[in-house]
Amino acid sequence: MERRTTERLLRARAQAIGGEVREDSVAAVLDRVLAVQAQDLPAAELGLRARARGLTQEAVRRATDIERTAVRGWFMRGTLQLVPAADARWLLGLFGPVYLALAARRLRELGLDEALCARSERLIADAIAAEGPLTRARLTDRLTTLGVEPKGQSAFHLIRRAALAGVICHGPQRDGEATFVLLDDWLPDTGPVPYTGEAAVRELARRYRSAHGPCDALDFVHWSGLKTTAGKNAWAAVRDIAPDAPPVRGEPDVRLLPAYDNYLVGYRSRDLSVPAEHERRVWPGGGQIRATVVVDGLAVGTWSGGRRGTPVKVEPFPGTEPLSPAVAAGIARESADIARFSS
Repeated sequence: MERRTTERLLRARAQAIGGEVREDSVAAVLDRVLAVQAQDLPAAELGLRARARGLTQEAVRRATDIERTAVRGWFMRGTLQLVPAADARWLLGLFGPVYLALAARRLRELGLDEALCARSERLIADAIAAEGPLTRARLTDRLTTLGVEPKGQSAFHLIRRAALAGVICHGPQRDGEATFVLLDDWLPDTGPVPYTGEAAVRELARRYRSAHGPCDALDFVHWSGLKTTAGKNAWAAVRDIAPDAPPVRGEPDVRLLPAYDNYLVGYRSRDLSVPAEHERRVWPGGGQIRATVVVDGLAVGTWSGGRRGTPVKVEPFPGTEPLSPAVAAGIARESADIARFSS
């Protein structure tokens, strides 16, 4: 039990959600953890908040929309992630071909042949070049001129294909909606990417180990979505990263983690972060992962609210001991910080 507690505390500190670790900026958080899961962008912003001190939503938007130091794209597991802009091209070079190949079958099922895909890619690039950042809805409207159905998933898959091919990427938000821009305009090419092929997989393994350890090769395979053999080979080639020092337990470190948080999806097993008897309360099915109250890396309940000025509502796991005054105080601080972040 003591070994598992130590492992959990080390993981929480590596992820900047425990050990009183908080970074000072969006760039510092992403430099530490490499990626924040971002299919739900407001949740991703709250994931950055949970790992930083004094961060504001405006600062996050400035990093993504103006400074361009963070970029959103389909990387690990083919899932939307926020990553450092400096890492976007080598990550795209690693994952783009993988998920383009996997997407080809779905495109065929939708009746989208190679010729139509190629025409769609040119149309998307030309429309953005002529009009600037465009939302998915605006690009869908353009794609209907090629006979693409405006409803359903065809337009989405064509837009995603153009992003995986390195033609476009996510740009600034417009009225709360994501837009797409030309990758080479948004993130100018500054020369050869630093990592390619096996070197890219090894660098990914090194970054994962630093941000998630203690962990193992199968954790890395699960998180990355790479093939098992490639993941294991890269893992074996990367030296283990020892923690700075054994964790010291003081006052409980309480964090309100958003839905789909890295800490909950970054390992093949969930039992270290969420008690097995309460797993369904965090993973209710249908692809959902609920926002959690985490104390020293261990989930003790779920929470909701906190957006658009709504109060945070905490639901401790049933059948557990009442939350201690120190944990309750930590929840109150986190709730107030979410209100500050969003104001």
